[in-house]
Amino acid sequence: MYQARFRVENELAVITGGGRGIGLACAAALGEAGARLVIIEMDEQVGHAGREELAVKGYDAEFLAGDVTSSARMTEIADLLATQGRPASILVNNAGIGHSGVSSEDVSDEQWLRMMDVNVNGVFWCSRAFGRHMIAARRGAIVNLGSMSGTICNRPQPQTPYNVSKAAVHHMTRSMAAEWAQHGVRVNAVAPTYIETPMVMANPDNRDRIGIWLHDTPMGRLGQTHEVASAVLFLASDAASLITGAVVPVDGGFTCW
Repeated sequence: MYQARFRVENELAVITGGGRGIGLACAAALGEAGARLVIIEMDEQVGHAGREELAVKGYDAEFLAGDVTSSARMTEIADLLATQGRPASILVNNAGIGHSGVSSEDVSDEQWLRMMDVNVNGVFWCSRAFGRHMIAARRGAIVNLGSMSGTICNRPQPQTPYNVSKAAVHHMTRSMAAEWAQHGVRVNAVAPTYIETPMVMANPDNRDRIGIWLHDTPMGRLGQTHEVASAVLFLASDAASLITGAVVPVDGGFTCW
């Protein structure tokens, strides 16, 4: 009984930013659990590479090009899938950006607006577009990628725009969950710590930061993409059927201190 509830057999799962990193891990987790996959990427090369990697593992995966900051494109994709008789029943809002290291007094208008456009507007456009079809079907699960930074203020790097954007994602999660529960649609979020991805490790600015990050983490290590993906799979599955409006920390205990 219980093991079967973690399966998402034949559900159509859409993962934004699903071509690499955490998004690709989420796609793989959902694929292994039986879902059909659609990954959305702005960069076509990344999207095709991600789809091929999923296909090699034997997962039913499709790539569609799209920028989450375009509400028209996200609506077009959601409507297209529904018209084809395969509306998404799972949405993972993973696409996001995470620039840091600029003090608030030096943040430009362009930097602020870009962060909000991708991390906040993008999550809303996608949730609205796919959520409409979930409401019509009276079933669905949305999992947003928040961050522990939506709860705490990071150090040593300043990153007010990012922190604010993720706090907005957390409250958007709760607000939509409260609205859409009556329609059979669950909305949750995960809030990861620093995750060991090639992008994080390749950033030279992080070399002097990692020691401080680990000192501030009770478990004393960075997270792995599969650890985030496992939490996403749980929230997307019927194993979490009574959970909505939750922001689940996947942070090695960072927010305990």
